[in-house]
Amino acid sequence: MTITIDSLEPLLALVAGVAILAVPRLLNYIVAGYLILIGLLGFGILNL
Repeated sequence: MTITIDSLEPLLALVAGVAILAVPRLLNYIVAGYLILIGLLGFGILNL
C-alpha cells in the first residue's frame, strides 16, 4: 500500500480534531504542525 497525501490528510484531520476537543490549548501547535507539513509537501521536500 502506498501512502499518499490523499490518504494521509483525512487521518491527520481526524486525529487533530480529536486532540483539539480533548485539549483545546493544543490548537496552536496542531495548526502550526499541519501548516509546516503541508508546506514541506508542497515544496517537494517530503515525498509521501
